[in-house]
Amino acid sequence: MWKDSGAPTDSFYEVRPESTDVPKTRFKIKAGKTLSARKWHAAFSPDGYLDISKTLGRIQHGGIHPSIRGEVWEFLLGCYDPKSTFAEREEIRKIRRVKYAMWKEECRQMDPVVGSGRIITAPLITEDGVPLQDPLNLLEAQGDGNASSMSNGPKEITSHVPLDKKVIQWKLTLHQIGLDVVRTDRMLVFYEKQENLSKLWDILAVYASRDEDVGYGQGMSDLCSPMIILLEDEADAFWCFERLMRRLRGNFRCTESSVGVETQLNNLASITQVLDPKLHQHLETLGGGDYLFAFRMLMVLFRREFSFGDSLFLWEMMWALEYDPDLFSMYEEPDVANGNGKGSKGKVKSIRQCGKFERENMRSGSEAPLPISIFLVASVLKANSSKLLQEARGLDDVVKILNDISGDLDAKKACSGAMKLHKKYLKKAKKT
Repeated sequence: MWKDSGAPTDSFYEVRPESTDVPKTRFKIKAGKTLSARKWHAAFSPDGYLDISKTLGRIQHGGIHPSIRGEVWEFLLGCYDPKSTFAEREEIRKIRRVKYAMWKEECRQMDPVVGSGRIITAPLITEDGVPLQDPLNLLEAQGDGNASSMSNGPKEITSHVPLDKKVIQWKLTLHQIGLDVVRTDRMLVFYEKQENLSKLWDILAVYASRDEDVGYGQGMSDLCSPMIILLEDEADAFWCFERLMRRLRGNFRCTESSVGVETQLNNLASITQVLDPKLHQHLETLGGGDYLFAFRMLMVLFRREFSFGDSLFLWEMMWALEYDPDLFSMYEEPDVANGNGKGSKGKVKSIRQCGKFERENMRSGSEAPLPISIFLVASVLKANSSKLLQEARGLDDVVKILNDISGDLDAKKACSGAMKLHKKYLKKAKKT
């Protein structure tokens, strides 16, 4: 039963009683501001066409009611084209569920722990592909420590068939996924259930097998976790996560010489230099000109800086502001490995159907607009500029100041600040 207007989001994402140090959620459901189920359903025609322009402003100002959050996110992330009908979306959903089941079965054939309701938190194989039969590994994979489990384990968990490089690489990531999964959002009652933990592990394992270029990287579990909570069907949660990763997978593409978010950090440095040259100079003097202290904020979209409920509110505001109806097309076959959408062919984009941030970019003629997440970080730095200038005498101080504000940030103010900086930046960029 959904709570009435004014209820904090924590009412819906229950926190474990022993988690006393978790920041409280500021976001409250407000009648007339938060996108309600009634307003959401009213935006559809009888056939199912969605006039998304009716919802974007409301999401930007008041967020989404938790009872409909999952289905709204599917549209914000581009899982479905607003110009599709109810029947067309149902057909697409069926096809995607079948495809996910097929991919999951392929993973199960490579390792039977996938889909078993268990997770792996210790290495399965060596880097050469040799199976490990360490008792600790078997205990973790079996989920209990009795003798029969241990004696039957090797046959069930590992295979002596020679593995190809792709399978070896995938198997090497499974225990890292497990280690991250058991640490993800553990303050939530939702993850007290083993089935929910294993669902998160399965989705990440399947994704890693499909996206051979990026595979799995630490932080992906933080991005995937809300999908599991908001969408009951595992396949639907997978596709929502897959669409989010199309935007963010570049963050996880790392080489020996660079980190995935390096381009974004460079852009953040350029924005700060233009909008707050004094702060930029101070950070450079302290040796922070690479802006690596902002790495985590960009990598997992502020999941650590906000409470769980506020981070969801922040995400949906960002996506509503950035919304572009042609970002992904329902007519394009989902392809995890490519990681990008081609948009709808032959369609003329209506500025009315775009989010406010995207409209500003269109008006300015930006060919390669920067994501709003960079301006969000810039707005946090700007808001704490005087403190950083006065108190930071080294990089450790910068990190401490930014860590201390975690939990005290206001998602709505951060978004509002990002929009102001974006507008200011576009004006200055135009002049130069």
